Amino acid sequence: MIALEHSLARHGRPLSGHRLEPLADTGLAHWHVRLAGGSDKGGWLARLPKQSQMGLDAASNLAYQVACFDRAQASGHTPRLDDWLPCDDLLPRGALVVEAIDGRPASLPSDLPALTSALASLHRLPLPDQRAPLASPVDPWREMLDEIATQARFLPGAGLSRTSTALIEQALAQLPQRLRIADDEIRLISFDAHPGNFLITPHGRAVLVDLEKCRYSLPGFDLAHLSLYTSTTWDLNSRAVLFVEDLVALYRRWQELMAEDSHHSDWSTLITCRRAMWLWSLTWCAKWRAQQRRQVDRQHSGEDWSAQLSDHALIAHVADRVDHYLSAPIIRRVADELEELARAG
Repeated sequence: MIALEHSLARHGRPLSGHRLEPLADTGLAHWHVRLAGGSDKGGWLARLPKQSQMGLDAASNLAYQVACFDRAQASGHTPRLDDWLPCDDLLPRGALVVEAIDGRPASLPSDLPALTSALASLHRLPLPDQRAPLASPVDPWREMLDEIATQARFLPGAGLSRTSTALIEQALAQLPQRLRIADDEIRLISFDAHPGNFLITPHGRAVLVDLEKCRYSLPGFDLAHLSLYTSTTWDLNSRAVLFVEDLVALYRRWQELMAEDSHHSDWSTLITCRRAMWLWSLTWCAKWRAQQRRQVDRQHSGEDWSAQLSDHALIAHVADRVDHYLSAPIIRRVADELEELARAG
């Protein structure tokens, strides 16, 4: 808190009537401090990175997050970026100052139309001539497969049952090695669009408040992250189990909202992306199990899933969810749902 206050003053932003109010520790990647009071309507929120989920050094991670907020705010469904504080002796990983959103957690399934509209607004944004520093792989499907394969290396040491291991290996084998993708299917996506990252304003607008992994890739990854069982049951404040009918309605609504575009992903591509996003989530769970026991990275050099960075209650919650998602009954449940969705198209 003192470091943040001094950093704000050092870089020409003294509190000037604001007071610093730390928010509850609810995420593995950031601490959040509200700049409350003062004359600013609504106030501002400081986002202080704990680590880089993109595996970047501190300065590159900060620049990447600045670009995420800068590119996405044109959608009208993300917080406005106000300022950023550099990485220095006070804040080794720097900080962003963004609009504090007055809103409530999403309630599912009733808020799904608003959440889908928010994502479609992001996906409809025109592509810039210069996409850097945001990731823009030549083959986003190949990049996704590579990310899954990298995380899957942690499966043998994750303490899974033989049944869970066999089911995950079977699902991995079902992923196609290639996916036909038209150039105009590539859009700006969040890649972290689970329901807990949204707030609903008093006027019913859905705002995606956590932006640090944006990239130019396939929108199907976002729709999956919004609605997979591993997403909708993650956050305590928005936890819900969706029916297949809810999921079909979500995808159909997104397709209608994107209909004015010259091309958007067909049903088969969307469900294939959903399958990949689920396996990305499962392999991330295995990775987290393996890495959360590590000591904190004092060099602030990249990813750091050390449990020492977060509140004990948060770590207990994550461990509970990871155990649940890696259990054989839940793996079977999601696999069966995927097959039912594939037939719905």
